[in-house]
Amino acid sequence: MAVYAPGRDASRLAYYGLFALQHRGQESAGIAAWDGRSVNVKKSPGLVSQVFSEADIEGLAGGLAIGHNRYSTTGSSNARNAQPFLIDSRHGPIALAHNGNIVNAGDIRRRLLDRGVGLTSASDTELMIMDLAGRGEDDWVSRIRAAMNSWVGAFSFVTLTPEGIFAARDSWGLRPLAYGVTAEKAFVIASETCALATLGCREIHEIAAGQIVSCDAEGRVSVTGPGEGAAPRKHASCVFEFVYFSRPDSVWNGHSVHEVRRRFGEELARRSPAEADLVIPVPDSSISAAIGYSGASGVPYGEAFVKNRYIGRTFIEPTTALRKRGVSLKFNVLHDSVKGKRIVVIDDSIVRGNTIRPLVALLKNAGAKEVHVRVASPPVRHPCMMGVDMGQRSELVANVMPVADMAKWSGADSLAYLSLESVGRALGGIDDYCAACFSGDYPFDVEMAEAKERFEF
Repeated sequence: MAVYAPGRDASRLAYYGLFALQHRGQESAGIAAWDGRSVNVKKSPGLVSQVFSEADIEGLAGGLAIGHNRYSTTGSSNARNAQPFLIDSRHGPIALAHNGNIVNAGDIRRRLLDRGVGLTSASDTELMIMDLAGRGEDDWVSRIRAAMNSWVGAFSFVTLTPEGIFAARDSWGLRPLAYGVTAEKAFVIASETCALATLGCREIHEIAAGQIVSCDAEGRVSVTGPGEGAAPRKHASCVFEFVYFSRPDSVWNGHSVHEVRRRFGEELARRSPAEADLVIPVPDSSISAAIGYSGASGVPYGEAFVKNRYIGRTFIEPTTALRKRGVSLKFNVLHDSVKGKRIVVIDDSIVRGNTIRPLVALLKNAGAKEVHVRVASPPVRHPCMMGVDMGQRSELVANVMPVADMAKWSGADSLAYLSLESVGRALGGIDDYCAACFSGDYPFDVEMAEAKERFEF
C-alpha cells in the first residue's frame, strides 16, 4: 500500500492499512517512508504486530510512505526477500513493493546481471526495482510505463520517491489495486478496498488494468493509461481472489466479494444438493458460500468449527509442514452441533488437500452421522504462476486423483465441486478473468518447470 498524508506521519496510516491486509501475507512486513531528506525503511519477518513497535513508527517520519505484507511466490520466506526494497539510483532514492509474480523474471535477471547489476535477493521484486531504476526516461511515469511494457506476469505495485508515490497495475489486470481519499485529505493506495474503508477513505476507485496512478509531493493526483505503443492485453483478473484471497468486505472488479461467494454457494446447492440437517462453513473464506448454499437449498445454516483466531491462514503458509500443523492447531468442533446430524461442509477450495481430510475426521469423531463436502470452486489442477503459491502439479490433489475417488480419500460420504460454468454464471461472465488454475488456459506463456526458489543462492 502507499500513503500521502500531508502534515502527518504517513507510516502510521500505512501501519493500520497493513493490519487490514494481513490476510494477504504473513511471512514479513515492512514500511518505507520519506521524511523530506531521506527514505527510511523498517522490515522484518513476522506479522505486522510483531514487526513494528511504537518507536519504529515514530522513526518512520514523513508524509509519504509505502508498506507491504509478504506472501512468497518468487524467493523463499527469509529476511533477504522482505519488502519494500530500497535502493539509491541516478534518479534518487526509490522504494518499491509488489503483489504478484513476474513470469519472465529469468530473462530480466539475466539482462540485469549482464549489465553488471548486483542482486542481493531471490525476489522478482528486486528485479523490478533495479530495472526501473536503470531506465533513462525523463520522469517516473515514463520510466514505469517503459518498464511495464517489458514485464510479463502479475504486478500491482507501489513506489516511493522524493517526488511522490506511484502505483500501477499490469495490463492484464491480474491482481487488485485501488485508491481513495480520507476525510483528512490523505491519499491512499491499497491492494484491496477493505483496507481503504478501514482507513476511512471515500470515493474509492479500483485502478484499471494498465493504469499508472501518481500523487506528487504537493498532493496532485494523476491517472494515466498504458500509453502509445503498449501491447494490447486481454483482461485476465484472477478469479481466485473471489474464491479465497480477498476479504469478503472488499470490492474486486466492481463486484462485492461477499456477494460473489454467496452466489457460488447458490450455484453449488442447485447443482450438487445433499440430504442434510445442517450447512456449515470452513471459516472464514467459506462463510459467504455456505450462506448462499443454505439459502438456495433450504438446509439450515450453522457453525460447528471453532477457529483459533491467533493462527494465520494455513493456505498461505510457505511450507507443507507448516500448513498441516496449522490445520491441527486451528480448528475444533462444537460436538452438540453435529452429533447425530447429516452435515454439509462448505470449503472454498481444495488445493493440496491438507485441510479437508482432518476437518472431515473432526466432524466424524464428534459424532456426525454423515459428512457431505461441497467445494465452492472447481478442481485446482494447474499451478498458478501469477502470484498464488499453489505448488507443482504433483502437489495438487485434483491433478493426481480422479474427483470420483476424492470422497473416499477425504473420508466424506460425498464430495462435489462447483463447475467453471457455474463460476461464470455467478460472475455474469468469465471471459475477463484468469481461471488457469482450473482450466490450464494461461493468459500468456509460462515456464511450467520454474520453481518458487529458482533464484536462491
